[in-house]
Amino acid sequence: MARRGNSKFSHPVIMNTVIIVVFIAFSISIFKTQILDRDQYTTLGNIVSSYDVIVQSARGEIVDRNGNPIVSNRQGNAVVFNASFFPEDQKSRNEIIHNLIKLFEASGEEYIDNLPIVAGSGGKLAFEQERESDIEWLKSADMLNLNSYATAQNCMDALIKRYSLENYSLQDARKIASICTDMKKNYFSKSYPFTFAQDVSTQLVSKVMENSHFYRGVEVAVEAYRMYDDGTWAPHIVGRTAPINAGKYSSEKDKLKEAIKKAEAKGASSREIADLERNAYKLTDSIGEFGIEDVMENYLRGSRGVKTIVTDTNDNIEEFYSVEPKQGDTVVLTLDKKLQKVAQDALKNRVDTLQVRTRLPCAASVVVLKVDTGEILACATYPSYDISTYKENYKELSDPKNNSPLWNRALMSTYEPGSTFKPLVATAGLETNTINSSTHVHCTGRYNFFKDTTFICQGHHRSVDVVSAIDKSCNIFFYETGRKLGIEKINEYGAMFGLGQATGVELPEASGLLASKEYRESIGGTWYPGDTVQAAIGQSDNLFTPLQLANYVATIANGGKRLMPHFIKSVRSSDYSKTILEKTPEMIVDTGVSEKTLALVKEGMKRVGTIGFCARAFAKLPITAAAKTGTSEVKKVINGRIIEGNNGFLISFAPYEKPEIALAVVVETADAGSLTAVVAADIYDYYFSNKGIKEAQGFNQLLS
Repeated sequence: MARRGNSKFSHPVIMNTVIIVVFIAFSISIFKTQILDRDQYTTLGNIVSSYDVIVQSARGEIVDRNGNPIVSNRQGNAVVFNASFFPEDQKSRNEIIHNLIKLFEASGEEYIDNLPIVAGSGGKLAFEQERESDIEWLKSADMLNLNSYATAQNCMDALIKRYSLENYSLQDARKIASICTDMKKNYFSKSYPFTFAQDVSTQLVSKVMENSHFYRGVEVAVEAYRMYDDGTWAPHIVGRTAPINAGKYSSEKDKLKEAIKKAEAKGASSREIADLERNAYKLTDSIGEFGIEDVMENYLRGSRGVKTIVTDTNDNIEEFYSVEPKQGDTVVLTLDKKLQKVAQDALKNRVDTLQVRTRLPCAASVVVLKVDTGEILACATYPSYDISTYKENYKELSDPKNNSPLWNRALMSTYEPGSTFKPLVATAGLETNTINSSTHVHCTGRYNFFKDTTFICQGHHRSVDVVSAIDKSCNIFFYETGRKLGIEKINEYGAMFGLGQATGVELPEASGLLASKEYRESIGGTWYPGDTVQAAIGQSDNLFTPLQLANYVATIANGGKRLMPHFIKSVRSSDYSKTILEKTPEMIVDTGVSEKTLALVKEGMKRVGTIGFCARAFAKLPITAAAKTGTSEVKKVINGRIIEGNNGFLISFAPYEKPEIALAVVVETADAGSLTAVVAADIYDYYFSNKGIKEAQGFNQLLS
């Protein structure tokens, strides 16, 4: 007979243990139900009615790299209709809405009016311009079920009939119909209260509440509204939210269908599907329109909650969250708040004090990068605007006569880079042994190319090597180097340093281009041999963004490693307890350029910063800065006339001995690149006088 093996626990012991565990769990459940949750379950046991209300979440905040607030939320009053108490009778509804409208208008405050019908010339009704999707919905089977060719008057007649507005003036009928139409569009019900007005003053709210017996079902809700610490701070980067448009709404609907389909395929529960549907975008939602608010929408948005409201047999009403709303995450930028302000002020001061010979309108931009991480510390454009008054001032801001303040020149404008391209050509020449440190070219001020073509230099530099050619910006040296290299080899190195291509930054950017035979022929032109020597000094068809120029010089400064520039440093949960996303340096290309080559190029740029074109502007800096200036011709049409001028450029890095930051400055129609140096000087003076930009604090410190 086989012996039974020794067991650590006998079956009776195991059974007893299981019984004890189950008993303890049951006891805890009874204690929670009868003692801790007694009041709630007492109410639930006598429920007469119960319904759920969707609760909006607060949007996540945006802060700079040190946790300084950029965009946050403030509390404000919204006037909403609660379907549980709002009259169902249409005439009673009209009376309440009409009186609310008169109260708001008498107080000079706005209510939400989205009806795309306005009084045209002579009082005739017309459809509002650029409201095609809203007009289409108004005529659709979901609303009025009219033909596509129905006029504004046809729609208004149908609205008057639908909402029993025959006894009101046409003007009042239109206003009431606007509210009723919006209620329909927004699925007004117990689960979906209707927002009549947002950000209402306390005084007006008090008047509504004082007459609550008349305004049945009209309530006040405290909501979160976007607040800018300083609306003039990096508006092109931060961006804004706006009501969702038809295109985005349709796109988000498609995304929702796809998300539900994938969730169901994975066996998602009904609760998980309900979560997806609850957080779907509604026609009344706001969404990131552009900038960080747009590209980080998924993090900033947060998720809606559900408030359950129950009424018992004694008419007691109790509210509790069956699903807690979740505030959006906090987006931490790489930008430094104070340095950005310095950069913006420096651009404004430079443009405002320029004495441009041609009287062309001036504009400017600057990008500042950390050379070892690709973090963008500052990115400014001038002229600029105040994002907090964007909506009110949009017509003026979008007027072309005002020099395009809405345009993000740092990321979206492309320019012929002029002589800032010369360090790239020098690098290509040295790396391919086309030239070396001993190569000298004689500059007489004229470069004879074939028999019938002559190119000029701005000076007579005599014999120059690569270092002095960079310092003196000798065209002759680079004409000759470019001729020997050929356009293909120049472009091979240009692409390696990221010129003429998108950088990969989070926000929309222009790609620009490198001058080439293929491009010229693609636009119906002809590439001539002389175009190669022109391209070698940054002319021809070369077009780069300021961001590309900044990243190119950062690559020179850090030893030849091209990193991806980025605006996002990290994403934290709203209470800063969790890190959702952490950006780390991402190398795009290791150029493999030798230290010897880079040392020669940097030495030439050091001379520009210490004894050359930038020496005067950089003289009082606490560090040694290396630089290269550039100038390129530009033509603008002013009042029907073509006027010629020059754009000014600067690429730079500092300190020379151990580079920390790099920058690129562009000043449109500055006459000369050297005139941009004061912008870099202001930035360097602030940065190094303040011992650099501090790393972001631990977010637990921000809460203390």
